[in-house]
Amino acid sequence: MPEMEIHLFGQVGYLTTDPRNLESMLSTRFEDWGLGSRRAGLFPMLGEGIFTQDGRPWKHSRELLRRQFVRINFKDLSTFDHHVDDLVANLSSPDGVVDLQPAFFRFTLATTAALLFGESTFHSGDEDRESFGTSFDYASAISAIRLRLADLEWMYKPKAFRQACDTVKKYAGHFVTEALESRISDEASPRTESQALIRDLYAELGDPNLVRDQLVHVLIAGRDTTACLMSWTFFLLVRHPGALDRLKQEIKELLPNGERLTRIKLQKMPYLRGVLNETLRLYPQLPINVRFALKTTWLPIGGGPDEEFALMEASCGIVRIIQKFPDLRLPPGIPQVPTGQERQSLTIVVSSAEGYT
Repeated sequence: MPEMEIHLFGQVGYLTTDPRNLESMLSTRFEDWGLGSRRAGLFPMLGEGIFTQDGRPWKHSRELLRRQFVRINFKDLSTFDHHVDDLVANLSSPDGVVDLQPAFFRFTLATTAALLFGESTFHSGDEDRESFGTSFDYASAISAIRLRLADLEWMYKPKAFRQACDTVKKYAGHFVTEALESRISDEASPRTESQALIRDLYAELGDPNLVRDQLVHVLIAGRDTTACLMSWTFFLLVRHPGALDRLKQEIKELLPNGERLTRIKLQKMPYLRGVLNETLRLYPQLPINVRFALKTTWLPIGGGPDEEFALMEASCGIVRIIQKFPDLRLPPGIPQVPTGQERQSLTIVVSSAEGYT
């Protein structure tokens, strides 16, 4: 049987974690299930894309993005060097206590924007970047509330939310326009080469707004999930010094004298991969996935921005921080709370409500 039956607003739902049920809903009987009210809850911010589509449109978007990320995954890890250096350079405070969570969200936003747009900010500078970051956070938080309202999402669409959504779309739309305009310039220039993703999406979709929407979907997937993975990883490491020491030793043996991480070296770090896998097991980045039956169906028991890119990105940041700050530890006076009993914040992803130090 499903682990729990719930009754909400006159409807009956079931909670399940059984792998056979999940495989049925997400793979073998995929066509039987739909997003229901999730599309309406997320659409003002995200538009058309993998998080708001069902059936054939979803499969098309997934395949479209998969082809792009297959190409990107063959890039060298030096892609992350500049952003990792910026991350480490800003991890300082007079008393030596640093909240890592905001830094990780800035880091993953920069790397994802660079991946999608070939650069990490507007040309006009930090003001546009900060405006986008603030709007992105606010729109995500309100979207999470709208998801919980289900079919009543229409009741909560404040003016500030609509403005934040417009800012997010303007940010992505800026780079789409720039990339399409650059098609008439020198195709061999580094600038137009870095915008190949946008041009390829446009060649397939033929609509700048649809291209923009796809980029916003990848932005939210690439920023939030990886930032939360990195944050929860350090949350656990500083509370389990034995595991932290073992990871330090693996890094020291494979990367002596602070050497840079490479794809080859990363493949030889099983303990780091184990740390990331255990973190994902304890704190899955998308802990709740809602599906609605589109027709009479059954479950076997009872009545995915690209994973590899995210793991490489997280690994580069984690390794560099441990190399730079070998005395990393939990500050004095922070209580040890059993895993799963700490305060959490659930928007589209799950993060700590207390920060990470």
